[in-house]
Amino acid sequence: MIHVKRLALLLFCAVLVLPAIGCTSDDEGEAGNGIEEYTVTRGDLTVEVSASGNLQFSTQEDLAFDMAGTVEEVFVEEGDPVDEGQTVATLDTADWEEHLRALELSVLAAQISVNQAEIALEEAERETETSITGDVVIWCCPDDDEIEIREMQVEQAELRLEDAQAQLDEHLAQSPEVVAPFDGFVTQVVAEGGDEVFKGSIAVVIADPDKFEASILVSENDIGKVEEGTQALVDIDSMSGVVLPAKVSAIAPTATISSGVVNYQVTVDVDSLEEIRSRIEMASTNRTNQSGEMPEELRSAVESGEITQEEAQAMMSGGPADAAAPSNDLARIELREGLSVSVTLLIAEKTDVLLVPNAAISKAGNKAFVTVLLEDGTEEQRSITTGVSNWQYTEILGGLEEGDVIKTVGAIATDVDLERPGGIVRMQGHP
Repeated sequence: MIHVKRLALLLFCAVLVLPAIGCTSDDEGEAGNGIEEYTVTRGDLTVEVSASGNLQFSTQEDLAFDMAGTVEEVFVEEGDPVDEGQTVATLDTADWEEHLRALELSVLAAQISVNQAEIALEEAERETETSITGDVVIWCCPDDDEIEIREMQVEQAELRLEDAQAQLDEHLAQSPEVVAPFDGFVTQVVAEGGDEVFKGSIAVVIADPDKFEASILVSENDIGKVEEGTQALVDIDSMSGVVLPAKVSAIAPTATISSGVVNYQVTVDVDSLEEIRSRIEMASTNRTNQSGEMPEELRSAVESGEITQEEAQAMMSGGPADAAAPSNDLARIELREGLSVSVTLLIAEKTDVLLVPNAAISKAGNKAFVTVLLEDGTEEQRSITTGVSNWQYTEILGGLEEGDVIKTVGAIATDVDLERPGGIVRMQGHP
């Protein structure tokens, strides 16, 4: 569960400084390589994976021609805004319209053939025939062979009609116009008036300027801790204090190997400024709600899984909002493709848990042990159950109690940033 301080940062564009405070104890010895004593205490444990990357548009699309032809006109230039449904380029429609007329005639001819075949079948199936004057009825017997032939002719005529109609539908689906599928702006113009293009040739490229993502490389040692949906923070390097909430949206299934170093590409989707502004306004509204009941907007966010029940209650209490930047501060932020960013993946965060240094733990197979110093001066090898751990500390789920004294090897580091391929793994634990 995300800590309340962390929640404030995830919901709002706020700056949160997380000091890495190491686990210390009055019973610990001076720094050295000898045997030291450590008193088991409670503390917070944070596991983060950080790496550098660059912002890129998460919604970008190549708009291509549906058919071959001659470009008649391109209506936009690079940097122009476009609206959903706006025509950005067209082909010369003379050939398209001529082909359309030919296909329509083919459908009409095929329909006539079907009608004629059906009439012939009906005549072959008739059992009586009336004279012109209507007063003489001539009885006759239908020819089974002729009926079978007429039925086959009807089927063939219907198949030709279906084929002709399919060709017409396909042609109508290939519009000579290139239309923008969403609101955005033009990042590149590829085609020009008079160009001869093939089906699928790109006319222009557009992007949504409000939706960004960032890709980072995570080492093989840490990729197992990351999953889709993992919360993240994106720090804009050129904008001091601007940290935006994000979420892991994709993890590459294959590795990127360079100079023998194995990394995996991880993509995070950055919350848009509009989404952040909306959350700030919703939180502001919630703080004014004196009834104690959860508003519909907040209830919907909980039901959809966007936030947890605890996070919703925190927003209603108004606590996290005190550390948040006002919504009008967002107007000063202008995100651009290519901006350098530092991405921090929030792998795990535990509060008020039993912690011991990793150096105190020994393993035999799948079991973990520590050496406990008893009050009578003797030692006991005790099996423990462990939880999450970082490079320095491990959470203890069972086998030890607060106040137990154990043996550890060497000094206990208090503030370290450990460099690893693919990024910095910044972890902390403090009692």
